Parts: sequence; structure tokens; C-alpha cells
Amino acid sequence: MADAERPSALRHPAAAPLVVLAASAAGSAHLYGTNPHQPGHLLPQCPFRLVTGLLCPACGGTRMVYDLMHGHFTQAWLDNRVLLLASPFALALLARWAWEGLHGRSWRPTLGGRGVAAVLGVAVTWMIVRNVF
Repeated sequence: MADAERPSALRHPAAAPLVVLAASAAGSAHLYGTNPHQPGHLLPQCPFRLVTGLLCPACGGTRMVYDLMHGHFTQAWLDNRVLLLASPFALALLARWAWEGLHGRSWRPTLGGRGVAAVLGVAVTWMIVRNVF
């Protein structure tokens, strides 16, 4: 088979989810040893918070993941409640994406207009609540 006819490994349905899983593992390994609750760490800052001074819906997510990895569930809850509640759904979507890709099938979840409105509504409401109260 000529090189032009050979399918690229990057076009395999499992390539993208495996890259996401590898990057997540690398990021998690770095985060495990880097306490985001302490100053002077090499972790990204929230651009929305840098510009506005307000907490975005995902602010506290890095601290939440760090606390979960270290078994501090109460602190993870305090870091970002909504993101903590949404995490199992995101992990299930990632697992399904990887499962389908490893079985040679492309998979894309779809979210209708009502779903998009619900996600945006929760995000905006959460941002307002955490910045006002």
C-alpha cells in the first residue's frame, strides 16, 4: 500500500479521545504535586477573573480537582459546587467518546437548543450567585 493510500493514525476515531486522556493524565500528574491553594505555583490563571475581578462559572475548578485527588471532598465542594456536580457527566462523555473510538466508531454527542439554553442558564446563574453572595 502506498503512503498516499495509507490512512493516517491521526484520523482514527480513537486518536482525539486518547490525546485528550493523555493530556489530562499529564496535567493531573503536574497538579497532584502543585497546590493551587498556595501562591507561587505554575498554573494558569482565569483570564475572565484577571480582566474583570469576578469569578467565572469554572473558577475554582483547578483547586477542586486538586482537592478531589487528595481526598478533600468538603473543600472540593466549597471550591466549585456546580462544577463538582457536573464532573461525573463530563467524565461519562469522555469515557463514551474513548470507548466508541477504540471500537473504530466516531461519536459526537449532540445537544439541542434546550440543552444549550439549560447549560448556559446554569452557568450564568452560578456566576451571578457566586459573585453576589
